Amino acid sequence: MITLRFVYISLSGNTASFVRRMSQHLLEKHGDAITIDAVDVKELVKDGQDFYEMAGPFVAFLPTYLEGGNGVDNGDQEILTNPLGEFIAHADNFKQCLGIVGSGNRNFNNQYCLTAKQYSQRFGFPVLDDFEMRGMLDDIKRISEKIESLYNI
Repeated sequence: MITLRFVYISLSGNTASFVRRMSQHLLEKHGDAITIDAVDVKELVKDGQDFYEMAGPFVAFLPTYLEGGNGVDNGDQEILTNPLGEFIAHADNFKQCLGIVGSGNRNFNNQYCLTAKQYSQRFGFPVLDDFEMRGMLDDIKRISEKIESLYNI
């Protein structure tokens, strides 16, 4: 049995919805061959739990919340999602990260999924894909296929 591990933060519920729907899709497709361990970093922080070392490889999911700048030439500042970065940095978890999936609103132009791109540069793992808002079924299928490939299932 293979354990798929997902680490994410969700503020508006969009990313949590995507991870939940994608997990259901993968479970329906693979049945008892997989288990899913999804870690909501926002809930860890809210419950006062300590960060911990990941037990195996994982994929991160990150919405974009930025303040200021345009994402090109005059800066920006990540807001609200910083605990995910702290979790990934904790105990060198970034070494276990297979990649990151970004989400956001395409209306933000150059800032669309910018935080995922910044994490990719900061930690040295790839941006695997992206989806807008809550994501569509095609996004779930496409990203699931990439995750299946990473885990060789």
